[in-house]
Amino acid sequence: MCIADKQLLDMENTEVFAMPFPYFVCNQALSPQVCSELLAWFENEAPWKLVETDFYEQYEFSFFDVQLPSVISFLTSTEYLSQVKNRVECLFSVKLDTRIDFTAHKLISSQRIRIHNDYIPGGETHRFLVQLNRGWEDDNGGMLMFFNSKSPSDIHKIFRPLHNSSVGFAISPDSHHAVSTIHKGERFTLVYSFYQQADE
Repeated sequence: MCIADKQLLDMENTEVFAMPFPYFVCNQALSPQVCSELLAWFENEAPWKLVETDFYEQYEFSFFDVQLPSVISFLTSTEYLSQVKNRVECLFSVKLDTRIDFTAHKLISSQRIRIHNDYIPGGETHRFLVQLNRGWEDDNGGMLMFFNSKSPSDIHKIFRPLHNSSVGFAISPDSHHAVSTIHKGERFTLVYSFYQQADE
Protein backbone atom coordinates (compact mmCIF):
# COMPACT_ATOMS: atom_id res chain seq x y z
CA MET A 1 0.00 0.00 0.00
CA CYS A 2 1.22 3.50 -0.85
CA ILE A 3 1.26 5.80 2.16
CA ALA A 4 1.15 9.55 1.62
CA ASP A 5 1.63 12.28 4.19
CA LYS A 6 -1.79 13.92 4.07
CA GLN A 7 -0.36 17.23 5.26
CA LEU A 8 1.48 17.45 1.96
CA LEU A 9 -0.60 15.38 -0.42
CA ASP A 10 -4.15 14.11 -0.01
CA MET A 11 -4.95 11.40 -2.58
CA GLU A 12 -7.34 8.96 -0.97
CA ASN A 13 -9.66 6.88 -3.16
CA THR A 14 -7.41 6.98 -6.20
CA GLU A 15 -8.50 4.74 -9.08
CA VAL A 16 -5.93 3.26 -11.50
CA PHE A 17 -6.65 2.11 -15.06
CA ALA A 18 -4.56 0.27 -17.66
CA MET A 19 -6.25 1.10 -20.97
CA PRO A 20 -5.88 2.73 -23.45
CA PHE A 21 -2.70 3.71 -21.56
CA PRO A 22 -1.94 3.64 -17.83
CA TYR A 23 -3.66 6.45 -15.90
CA PHE A 24 -5.19 7.27 -12.53
CA VAL A 25 -7.85 9.66 -11.25
CA CYS A 26 -8.51 11.12 -7.80
CA ASN A 27 -11.18 13.56 -6.62
CA GLN A 28 -8.99 15.32 -4.05
CA ALA A 29 -5.28 16.03 -4.34
CA LEU A 30 -4.51 18.95 -2.02
CA SER A 31 -5.94 20.43 1.16
CA PRO A 32 -8.71 23.05 0.69
CA GLN A 33 -6.49 25.69 2.31
CA VAL A 34 -3.63 25.08 -0.13
CA CYS A 35 -6.06 25.21 -3.06
CA SER A 36 -7.45 28.52 -1.83
CA GLU A 37 -4.00 30.07 -1.43
CA LEU A 38 -2.91 28.84 -4.86
CA LEU A 39 -6.02 30.14 -6.59
CA ALA A 40 -5.67 33.59 -5.03
CA TRP A 41 -2.05 33.78 -6.16
CA PHE A 42 -2.83 32.47 -9.65
CA GLU A 43 -5.59 35.04 -10.11
CA ASN A 44 -3.74 38.08 -8.75
CA GLU A 45 0.05 37.79 -8.76
CA ALA A 46 1.38 34.77 -10.67
CA PRO A 47 3.70 35.70 -13.59
CA TRP A 48 1.76 34.16 -16.47
CA LYS A 49 3.34 34.16 -19.93
CA LEU A 50 1.44 33.39 -23.13
CA VAL A 51 2.84 30.41 -25.03
CA GLU A 52 1.68 29.47 -28.53
CA THR A 53 2.53 26.29 -30.44
CA ASP A 54 1.05 24.42 -33.37
CA PHE A 55 -1.46 22.59 -31.16
CA TYR A 56 -2.18 24.89 -28.21
CA GLU A 57 -2.28 28.42 -26.88
CA GLN A 58 -2.11 28.90 -23.10
CA TYR A 59 -0.52 30.86 -20.27
CA GLU A 60 2.13 29.13 -18.20
CA PHE A 61 5.23 29.41 -16.01
CA SER A 62 7.65 27.15 -14.13
CA PHE A 63 7.39 27.05 -10.34
CA PHE A 64 11.18 26.92 -10.20
CA ASP A 65 11.49 30.33 -11.89
CA VAL A 66 9.35 32.32 -9.46
CA GLN A 67 9.31 33.47 -5.84
CA LEU A 68 6.34 31.80 -4.18
CA PRO A 69 4.34 33.34 -1.32
CA SER A 70 5.42 31.86 2.00
CA VAL A 71 2.12 30.01 2.52
CA ILE A 72 2.70 27.89 -0.60
CA SER A 73 6.51 27.89 -0.73
CA PHE A 74 6.54 24.25 0.41
CA LEU A 75 5.33 23.25 -3.07
CA THR A 76 8.88 23.41 -4.41
CA SER A 77 10.52 21.85 -1.35
CA THR A 78 12.45 18.62 -1.71
CA GLU A 79 10.18 16.97 0.86
CA TYR A 80 6.97 17.79 -0.97
CA LEU A 81 8.25 16.96 -4.44
CA SER A 82 9.62 13.65 -3.16
CA GLN A 83 6.20 12.88 -1.71
CA VAL A 84 4.53 13.54 -5.05
CA LYS A 85 7.13 11.46 -6.90
CA ASN A 86 6.78 8.56 -4.47
CA ARG A 87 3.01 8.57 -4.86
CA VAL A 88 3.26 8.51 -8.65
CA GLU A 89 5.84 5.70 -8.47
CA CYS A 90 3.49 3.65 -6.30
CA LEU A 91 0.49 4.17 -8.54
CA PHE A 92 2.33 3.26 -11.73
CA SER A 93 4.73 0.68 -10.23
CA VAL A 94 7.74 2.43 -11.72
CA LYS A 95 10.98 3.98 -10.51
CA LEU A 96 11.33 7.64 -11.41
CA ASP A 97 14.39 9.84 -11.68
CA THR A 98 14.84 12.70 -9.21
CA ARG A 99 14.31 15.22 -12.03
CA ILE A 100 10.86 16.81 -11.85
CA ASP A 101 9.43 19.57 -14.05
CA PHE A 102 6.78 21.56 -12.19
CA THR A 103 4.70 24.12 -14.07
CA ALA A 104 1.35 25.90 -13.93
CA HIS A 105 -1.00 26.30 -16.89
CA LYS A 106 -3.91 28.68 -17.42
CA LEU A 107 -6.53 28.43 -20.15
CA ILE A 108 -9.03 31.22 -20.78
CA SER A 109 -11.98 31.73 -23.12
CA SER A 110 -11.41 30.49 -26.72
CA GLN A 111 -8.22 28.60 -25.84
CA ARG A 112 -7.90 24.81 -26.22
CA ILE A 113 -5.31 22.06 -26.53
CA ARG A 114 -5.62 19.88 -29.62
CA ILE A 115 -5.08 16.13 -29.59
CA HIS A 116 -1.47 15.11 -29.01
CA ASN A 117 0.49 12.49 -27.05
CA ASP A 118 3.42 14.45 -25.49
CA TYR A 119 5.74 11.59 -26.45
CA ILE A 120 9.36 12.49 -27.17
CA PRO A 121 11.98 9.68 -27.11
CA GLY A 122 14.14 10.25 -24.05
CA GLY A 123 11.69 12.83 -22.67
CA GLU A 124 9.21 12.79 -19.82
CA THR A 125 7.45 9.50 -19.16
CA HIS A 126 4.72 10.33 -16.61
CA ARG A 127 2.57 13.35 -15.87
CA PHE A 128 0.42 14.32 -12.89
CA LEU A 129 -2.22 17.07 -13.21
CA VAL A 130 -4.16 18.89 -10.48
CA GLN A 131 -7.09 21.09 -11.54
CA LEU A 132 -7.92 24.37 -9.77
CA ASN A 133 -10.82 26.76 -10.44
CA ARG A 134 -13.68 28.65 -8.83
CA GLY A 135 -16.25 25.96 -9.50
CA TRP A 136 -16.47 24.49 -12.98
CA GLU A 137 -19.64 23.90 -14.97
CA ASP A 138 -19.95 21.84 -18.14
CA ASP A 139 -20.95 24.97 -20.10
CA ASN A 140 -17.48 26.36 -19.39
CA GLY A 141 -15.92 23.72 -21.66
CA GLY A 142 -12.29 22.82 -20.95
CA MET A 143 -12.81 19.07 -20.66
CA LEU A 144 -9.76 16.83 -20.50
CA MET A 145 -10.21 14.04 -23.02
CA PHE A 146 -8.38 10.73 -23.40
CA PHE A 147 -8.51 8.89 -26.74
CA ASN A 148 -8.17 5.27 -27.80
CA SER A 149 -6.22 6.35 -30.89
CA LYS A 150 -5.05 9.53 -32.60
CA SER A 151 -8.51 10.02 -34.11
CA PRO A 152 -10.40 12.93 -32.44
CA SER A 153 -13.63 10.93 -32.71
CA ASP A 154 -12.22 7.91 -30.85
CA ILE A 155 -12.82 9.21 -27.32
CA HIS A 156 -12.03 6.90 -24.41
CA LYS A 157 -13.10 9.14 -21.51
CA ILE A 158 -13.92 12.76 -20.71
CA PHE A 159 -12.84 14.29 -17.41
CA ARG A 160 -14.49 17.37 -15.94
CA PRO A 161 -11.82 19.73 -14.56
CA LEU A 162 -13.41 19.71 -11.12
CA HIS A 163 -11.68 21.81 -8.50
CA ASN A 164 -8.89 19.90 -6.69
CA SER A 165 -9.33 16.78 -8.81
CA SER A 166 -6.28 15.09 -10.29
CA VAL A 167 -5.35 12.87 -13.21
CA GLY A 168 -2.04 11.15 -13.86
CA PHE A 169 -0.96 9.24 -16.93
CA ALA A 170 1.97 7.46 -18.52
CA ILE A 171 3.32 9.17 -21.63
CA SER A 172 3.82 7.01 -24.70
CA PRO A 173 3.05 7.03 -28.45
CA ASP A 174 -0.46 5.91 -27.40
CA SER A 175 -1.23 8.59 -24.77
CA HIS A 176 -3.44 10.73 -26.98
CA HIS A 177 -5.24 13.47 -25.07
CA ALA A 178 -6.67 16.97 -25.52
CA VAL A 179 -8.54 19.77 -23.74
CA SER A 180 -11.74 21.07 -25.33
CA THR A 181 -12.28 24.78 -25.98
CA ILE A 182 -12.80 27.04 -22.98
CA HIS A 183 -16.06 29.00 -23.30
CA LYS A 184 -15.87 30.92 -20.01
CA GLY A 185 -13.94 30.97 -16.78
CA GLU A 186 -10.27 30.39 -16.01
CA ARG A 187 -8.95 26.82 -15.93
CA PHE A 188 -5.79 26.43 -13.85
CA THR A 189 -3.67 23.28 -13.74
CA LEU A 190 -0.63 22.19 -11.74
CA VAL A 191 1.54 20.02 -13.99
CA TYR A 192 4.20 17.67 -12.64
CA SER A 193 6.34 15.90 -15.24
CA PHE A 194 8.49 12.88 -14.37
CA TYR A 195 11.19 10.82 -16.04
CA GLN A 196 11.39 7.07 -15.58
CA GLN A 197 14.78 5.70 -14.59
CA ALA A 198 16.57 3.83 -17.36
CA ASP A 199 16.88 0.07 -16.87
CA GLU A 200 20.23 -0.83 -15.41
